[in-house]
Amino acid sequence: MNDLQFDFAQLAQWRQGDGDNSERLRRLRRRLPEAIAELTPRQRQMIEMRFQEGLNGAEIARRLGVNKSTVCRCLRRARQRMYSRLRFTL
Repeated sequence: MNDLQFDFAQLAQWRQGDGDNSERLRRLRRRLPEAIAELTPRQRQMIEMRFQEGLNGAEIARRLGVNKSTVCRCLRRARQRMYSRLRFTL
């Protein structure tokens, strides 16, 4: 498994009312590596490029030599897989 370091401030931007979400964010941080481990190698690579390097879909596509639609589809599936793993944490 790659040891990915995400900008957790980006993940904390969701709104669940006006209350404090620090406990939810702590749970998310604990479970995120498990969710990432369940991704395919290509999904992990694209997630890393998107969130670590801050690249958009077109830039990822150029680097990997694939269509932008392939990148968008792969990222969408990765997010869906991670959400299904993390949804009860949120």
